[in-house]
Amino acid sequence: MDTRSQITLRTKKLGVLIRDARLAARRNVDECARAIGVTKGVFRAYEEGRRAPSLPELETLVYYLHLAIDHFWGKESISNDTSPTEPIDLPRLVEVRQRMIGALLRQERNNASLSIKALARETGIPGARITAYELGERPIPLPELEALLTALGSRIEIFFDQSGPIGQWMTDQKAMREFLELPKELQTFVCQPVNRPYLELAMKLSSMSTEKLRSVAEGLLDITL
Repeated sequence: MDTRSQITLRTKKLGVLIRDARLAARRNVDECARAIGVTKGVFRAYEEGRRAPSLPELETLVYYLHLAIDHFWGKESISNDTSPTEPIDLPRLVEVRQRMIGALLRQERNNASLSIKALARETGIPGARITAYELGERPIPLPELEALLTALGSRIEIFFDQSGPIGQWMTDQKAMREFLELPKELQTFVCQPVNRPYLELAMKLSSMSTEKLRSVAEGLLDITL
C-alpha cells in the first residue's frame, strides 16, 4: 500500500475512534469542537474520516474527554477517571502546540539530513505544505505527521506533550493505569503507609550503579556471615 493510501485509511480509522471516544464521554460535536478550537463542521469531518486532526488537537481532545491517548492507536483504553482538570485556555494551547510540533518536525528532518524536497518526494506531501507545517502556519493532520515521521525514521511518541498541563495529565494517567495493572497484593503493599520506607529504599537502590549495588550486597554478606 502506498503512502497516500495509508494516510487515507488512517484518517478513516481515526474518525471512528474519535466518534467512539466522544460518545463514551457523552459529549456532543459542538462541545468537542469548541474544546479544541475548530468549527463543528471540521470536527464532524474528523469523525467522518474526511479530514484528520493534528497531534495537538488530538492531545487536547484526550485531555478534554479524560481518556488515554493510546485509544487512538487501537488499544481502546478509555480512562474512567472523571476527576476535574485545571481550567486552561485549550484553543490557545492547541495553537502553541502546533508551532512546537512544526519546530520538532523541522528538527527531526535536519537530524535525518533530508531536504524538504526529498521528504516531499518520499511521502507525496507537497513541499510547500511541509514548509507551512514546519513554520507552524497550519496544523499537521495526524496521518500526515505519522507518514512524515516514518520517512524520517522517527516515532510519534517523541512528539507527545511532555511538560505542559496536558502532558503532565497524560503522565499521571499512564502511571495510574500501570499501577492498576500490578497484582492486587503489590497494590495493597504500595498503599500501606508502613511499607513506605521499603519503597523509598527500593527507589534509592534502583538509581545506584552496578558497582555500588555490588558493594552494598557484599556489605550485607559480611554482616550476615
